[in-house]
Amino acid sequence: MVLKLKWLAVALGLISITGYSQSKKPVIPKTYVAAKTTKPIVIDGDESDASWSKADWTDLFEDIENGVKPKYATKVKMLWDETNFYILAKMEEPHVWANLKQRDTIIFYNNDFEVFVDPDSDTFNYYELEINALNTAWDLFLTKPYRESDIVVANDWNIPGLKSAVKVNGTLNNPNDTDEGWVLEMAIPWAAYKTTFFDQNVPVDKFWRVNFSRVNWQHSVKNGTYERKKDAEGKFLPEYNWVWSPMGVINMHEPEKWGYVYFSSKEGKDSFTIPQDEKVRWELYSLYRAQKGYFEKHKTWAKSIADLTTKSISVDGKILKPTIENHSSGYNILVKSPFTNTTFVIRQDGKIITK
Repeated sequence: MVLKLKWLAVALGLISITGYSQSKKPVIPKTYVAAKTTKPIVIDGDESDASWSKADWTDLFEDIENGVKPKYATKVKMLWDETNFYILAKMEEPHVWANLKQRDTIIFYNNDFEVFVDPDSDTFNYYELEINALNTAWDLFLTKPYRESDIVVANDWNIPGLKSAVKVNGTLNNPNDTDEGWVLEMAIPWAAYKTTFFDQNVPVDKFWRVNFSRVNWQHSVKNGTYERKKDAEGKFLPEYNWVWSPMGVINMHEPEKWGYVYFSSKEGKDSFTIPQDEKVRWELYSLYRAQKGYFEKHKTWAKSIADLTTKSISVDGKILKPTIENHSSGYNILVKSPFTNTTFVIRQDGKIITK
């Protein structure tokens, strides 16, 4: 099933509906180096697999918007081989519950864990996977972020060959005891992210843009069964959104802010530094969001950078000099990288191209 924007406005809770507001402070994406594993990993939800002992945990998750420490801890490990992207998520939770059993239902109506992947870092054609404690999956393919009116979501797209398993440290759906939490282990085939049959897309010594989100609800118990808690008017209380790489706004669907996962060919330790040109691109996306806000207010596109910001724009001590080209169907914002002399162009639909 292909889903359009009207459905999304109703069904998806992780989208800011406050226009094109930007975060109050700069968002610096997190980084992680995923080591290559040569030993097979059994997907059973058990973190004791020997391969995982060689991988580092990410930083603990933070609140999606404001950096506040979440009530319960969440952390992730990542590995890869020539076939799969391996993810291990460990979630502290004193009450592990879930009731959604049908694939591709709105899984975040339960507490869940979510994976977001943009292989080529252009914010177009990216992937989302949500899984609850019953190991029920919802996987989606999105042509563009929700901020674009012509977005299409392929809800019937499934990850071929996906393997996932959940281990509950406690008892599932039992409100009479206190649990430790749950562990989710998964193997996502690289083939799921191919754009063509012959695409050689295993990212050896390359980075992909990735983020993880954990949705957690306050709950109540009715007739011995967990359910999302409601207020005095009968409305569901808002969910908590805890993420690996904070977004600065309550919106996971700004892929340009996701973390960087570097897939090292080394089995041992390796390092990764975000390329300076990536930081140049961040500034273009900031101007793009400012243009969205300007259009919302003035019903026309800004014709100069000064209409969008009065501050100088710099990256690592180098001043950027972006310019705007207006045309009949929108605009382009251009900037030349002071590091590589590459000219980056962001269009009115958020697509970045190079010249």
